[in-house]
Amino acid sequence: MGEKIRDLLFKIWIILSTLMVVTVVIYIFGYIFKNGISSINREFIFQDPKGMPIGSEGGVFPAIIGSLFLMLISCIFATVLAISTAIYTVLYCRFKKIESIIHLIVQCMAGTPSIVLGLFGYTLLVLYLRLGRSLLSAGITLGIMIFPYIEVRVEKTIKEIDKNIIASSYALGISKAHTILKLILPICKKDIISAITLAGGFAMGATAPIILTGAVIFAPIPKSLSSPVMALPFHLYILTGEGISLERSYGTALVLIMILLIINIVSVVLNIRGREHS
Repeated sequence: MGEKIRDLLFKIWIILSTLMVVTVVIYIFGYIFKNGISSINREFIFQDPKGMPIGSEGGVFPAIIGSLFLMLISCIFATVLAISTAIYTVLYCRFKKIESIIHLIVQCMAGTPSIVLGLFGYTLLVLYLRLGRSLLSAGITLGIMIFPYIEVRVEKTIKEIDKNIIASSYALGISKAHTILKLILPICKKDIISAITLAGGFAMGATAPIILTGAVIFAPIPKSLSSPVMALPFHLYILTGEGISLERSYGTALVLIMILLIINIVSVVLNIRGREHS
C-alpha cells in the first residue's frame, strides 16, 4: 500500500512540475507576443534602425542578419573542435587520465560565465591577435561558449553506436579514418545536426560574449569577417538599457524568440527522424 502511495505522489509531482514549466513558458511567450506584435511589420523586419537615439525608429534587419552570421560562424568553429575532440576521446584515447583531463576541461568550459568568455575573447582575439571588434572575433567567442554542449552530445552519440559494427569494419581491414568518415559519422549525422542547431540557438541568444568582441549599436550588414556587427540580443539590451523604446524592445524580443523557436523546431524534427531511421 505504501509503495502505491509513493508511486501516486511521484506521478502527481511529475505532472505538476511539467504543467508548471509549460505554463511559465507559455506565459512568457504570450506576454512578449502581446506586447511586441504591434511593432512587427514590414518596415520593422526589413529596414535599418533609424531615429535619434538610434533604434527609436526603423527596423532590425541588420541585427537579424548579424545574428544569423554570428550563429553560423560559431557553429562552424565549435563543431570542428567538438567533433574532433569527441572522436579522439572515444576512438583514439587509450589513457583514462587523459580522458579524465579532457572531460574536466570541457566541464570547466561549460561552467564558465559567458561574460568571462567575452572578456577572454576581447583580450585574446581583439587585443592580442588584433582581429578587432568584428564578426570573426564575436563568432569565435560564441563558438568557445557552445563547444562543450556540442562535444558532450557528439561524444555520447558515438559511444551509443553498437561496438560490433565498428569491430566488423576493422575486421574487414578498413582503416579507422575511413570507418569514422564513412560509417560512424553518417550514423550520428542526425544527432550531430540536432546538437548543432540547438547550440546555434543558444549562441544566437547570448549577449555577454559579443558585447566586448564585435557587437555595436549600429552597423550595416557585414560585408567581411573583420566588420563589426549588429545582433538582436545586443540591440534588445541597448533598447531597454538606454530606455529608448520599450515597445520596440518587445518587438525585437519577439523576432528573436520566433527565430529561436524555428531553430528548435528544426532540431526536434531532425532528432525524431534520426530515431525513426535508427
